Amino acid sequence: MFLDLLIGKPYLLTMSEDIFRKIEGFIVEKISKAKIPSLAIAVTSKDRLLYSNAFGFKNVEDGVPASVRTLYGIGSITKSFTSLAIMKLQEMGKLDVNDEVEKYIPLRLRPKGKPVRVWHLMTHSSGIPALAYAEALILGITGQSDSWISIARPEDVIAFMSDAEEWSEAEPGSRLFYLNEGYVLLGYIIEKVSGMRYEEFVKRHILEPLGMRRSYFTKEDVERDGELAKPYVVPSDGSPLPSKYPWGIKADGGLISNVDDMARYIRFYLNEGELDGVRIVEKDTLAEVMRPRVKYPFGMFGDEGYGYGWVITERFHRERLVHHGGSVLVYTAWTGFLPERGMGVVLLANGSGYPMSKLGMYVLSMLMGKDPYEEIKVFRLEKLLEGVSGVYTAYKGTMKMRVYTSGEIAYIERKVKHEKMVLPLFFVREENGMYVFQTYMNGRLVDVIFRDDKDKVILLFERYKLVKEI
Repeated sequence: MFLDLLIGKPYLLTMSEDIFRKIEGFIVEKISKAKIPSLAIAVTSKDRLLYSNAFGFKNVEDGVPASVRTLYGIGSITKSFTSLAIMKLQEMGKLDVNDEVEKYIPLRLRPKGKPVRVWHLMTHSSGIPALAYAEALILGITGQSDSWISIARPEDVIAFMSDAEEWSEAEPGSRLFYLNEGYVLLGYIIEKVSGMRYEEFVKRHILEPLGMRRSYFTKEDVERDGELAKPYVVPSDGSPLPSKYPWGIKADGGLISNVDDMARYIRFYLNEGELDGVRIVEKDTLAEVMRPRVKYPFGMFGDEGYGYGWVITERFHRERLVHHGGSVLVYTAWTGFLPERGMGVVLLANGSGYPMSKLGMYVLSMLMGKDPYEEIKVFRLEKLLEGVSGVYTAYKGTMKMRVYTSGEIAYIERKVKHEKMVLPLFFVREENGMYVFQTYMNGRLVDVIFRDDKDKVILLFERYKLVKEI
């Protein structure tokens, strides 16, 4: 698909320049609207880096632009490194993913009376709903909440989870509850089994062999590198605010990296366990990592499963997509790759707002020659919500209402001097050229209908007809 790689800044493909121009325009539009300070991106095939670029500010206050060398937190994408380390230890004969967690950790974990095994933690299927330690820690450190939790080490998490089995809602292996704490326990297991600090084991057995020389876990290493993007909190109604990074998070979301290193990581997967002639794990081991084991209920396509640190779907334009996102609030990230096509993308940002997953899927779709706004439901919904947003006027200006969006939900608002009505609108269906939403009024569901009428958008709400102002 790709030919004639040109070395430059940015790296471009002669046969795909128009596509990359569209991608770049899309990225700048979305991060500008969301007020994300900067974003870096890399696209890779199984053989080489195809494209990398950066947009926006590494440091807003000093006017320092981001570059492809800029470092960002990758958040929960770290979980795939943790799972890979566990699988490496299994290859070394030091543990088995079917081992009971209690074999390695001084903590009773028997939800519904059944033992939690190592693989249950890797797939978030312990049966224990999220305990929200990471949320409390990140929000506390960044000053976004009055909550605070004094957890600095895996041992602190073990103490925090002393009665976690009483919080369980399912038998192990039966359903997914995304559990950051479970990956902290995996990091603890890696340390106990290997006799090394978690970050040292990952560095020695994964990062260094893959040539990921600028990927770090510690503040000291990052400061020595000197290329970290400044972390920002992005308010919904203001400019980006300088913030703090939650140092101390490790196995569940603590790796800091850059798009070039992460592109090497993707190529390792596309080459089935090796890179540049160096084999990290066996081919069969990597296949196990990418095999879905429990249904992932939060996906876009309906068939997603969770493997060992990865989400897998077979319905991304009818192809297999392996992907994962990450967020520590002040940094967000997403990486995804198409194993059969031999292509992947990584995006890293120093703020949150527009979902990195949507940016990544837009990029992959465009590179496949597909229009995501035609073929992926969440993009169609975004386009629809943008189309219905605006101010609507009733007959001869007798009344005005406003439709606006927040995330994937639309709201209809009518405001007068001493009173305001705001109702959420949930898209239900399209029929006969009409877009039917529903809201809840007076104890019942009510249809709210939008339709195109030549160059006008018509809103039918309760007993009113309104026309969108141009």
